Amino acid sequence: MTDRRPAGTIERVSAPGEYEYAPLRIPAGTSRSAAAQLMSMQSDTGGWELARLQLHADGTRKVIMRRRMRLSYLPRPMV
Repeated sequence: MTDRRPAGTIERVSAPGEYEYAPLRIPAGTSRSAAAQLMSMQSDTGGWELARLQLHADGTRKVIMRRRMRLSYLPRPMV
């Protein structure tokens, strides 16, 4: 049985100084420039960086954003 998390949740890493991850799914039909702009806004507002991007056959994009764990609060990415 796999450990399923709800979409948009941030996965925490136990080791200090490591990264936290946030999976995003960008719907099909979203242009490449719009997807790039969305990810750019996430990096500007929350300190996120692109860790992985997968383009699926149906046109959806699976994006994994990451940032270093911090004590201060920063907003989570939103689509």
